[in-house]
Amino acid sequence: MCTNHAVNDLGLTDAHGTCECGDDHAHGSAGSQASSAALVRTHLAVDGMTCSHCVASVTEELSTLDGVESVDVRLNAGGTSKVMVTSTFELDPAAIQAAIDEAGYSLAEA
Repeated sequence: MCTNHAVNDLGLTDAHGTCECGDDHAHGSAGSQASSAALVRTHLAVDGMTCSHCVASVTEELSTLDGVESVDVRLNAGGTSKVMVTSTFELDPAAIQAAIDEAGYSLAEA
């Protein structure tokens, strides 16, 4: 596990990219104003997305949660897509679930 920041893993184990800390997991940096040492990355597995509109819907809903700095979606059309939410503090799992539900999708079973 990366020692430079916290990572919440909600069932997603396969991430893409290599962090500056050397761990294999993706990091979103667009729009981030907080220090990377203070950011929390929450990895989600989301079922039901099939296109760019689906990605936009999930991104929009998750972005409305307090503390969210960025949302990175790796679409797996018709399968389980990978979503990483970067936030300034740990997000409430119920709020994450509600945002995914509002977008019209579901979290994959862990």
